[in-house]
Amino acid sequence: MMIYATLGVTDFERSISFFDAVMTTIGVPRAPDWEDNFKGWGVPYGKGMSLWICKPFDGSTPHPGNGPMLAFRAANQLQVNAFHNAALENGGSDEGQPGLRPQYGPDFYACYVRDPDGNKMACVVSVLAI
Repeated sequence: MMIYATLGVTDFERSISFFDAVMTTIGVPRAPDWEDNFKGWGVPYGKGMSLWICKPFDGSTPHPGNGPMLAFRAANQLQVNAFHNAALENGGSDEGQPGLRPQYGPDFYACYVRDPDGNKMACVVSVLAI
């Protein structure tokens, strides 16, 4: 359904370090370079889903919305835990410790974080799938 998601960032190098760290925990590689002012993770454009960061085109300060969230698939609970730890160690903030979320189903294991610019994201695995 989706090709890519893009997040606006204020400090490009800080955000590259953050996303390099969290994406490594779930086995998502850096995407091939596209332009100097973009960095991405995932597969090359048009080959599947990828995540890109850049400074906003209009030059304004980026800001997260109230409600938007990106969710990343993990292979197991250890990856969810590692994603959460990497986020906190690289300038992110906690929005929900790793654990089961029975309100979403008996097998829904997730963590919630914000990147250094406040964008909310989750890392999720179905514990029945492993």
